[in-house]
Amino acid sequence: MIRKNVRQCGFTLLELMFALAVAIVLMSIAVPSYISYVDKSKNTTAIADINLIQSNIERFYTETFQYPATLADISIPNNGKDPWGNAYVYLNIVDGGPGIKSQVRKDRKLNPINRLYDLYSMGKNGVTKTQITQKDSLDDIILARDGSFVGIASDF
Repeated sequence: MIRKNVRQCGFTLLELMFALAVAIVLMSIAVPSYISYVDKSKNTTAIADINLIQSNIERFYTETFQYPATLADISIPNNGKDPWGNAYVYLNIVDGGPGIKSQVRKDRKLNPINRLYDLYSMGKNGVTKTQITQKDSLDDIILARDGSFVGIASDF
């Protein structure tokens, strides 16, 4: 019998395991970066939406000399839904009547963050508390200081 010198083609088990390890390391870097990018993108979208809603509220006030009772009274983007699918929350403080002060958003010293109206998104977790420094509210996108701050509650 004559034996031909046949060269094997393909990968060894060790080479395959090394390639798999490299792929896992790359994915462990790429996936968190992508998730962070998506979160920042949704935060930016919510901030832009709140700015637009604020300008519509101010336009409503300019035309009627009162703030809208609900967001249904004005034009709002995305049918009133934030990037996480939750409804934007609006609270008319000035014209709200009795009992409204207990619902007003507050800072760490329990001072109201707005005098005219509250407007915010409940953020990624969809849960909120009246005090913005509580854990459930840190990811909220808020309008504070009557519109001079719009951003993440943890940055306020």
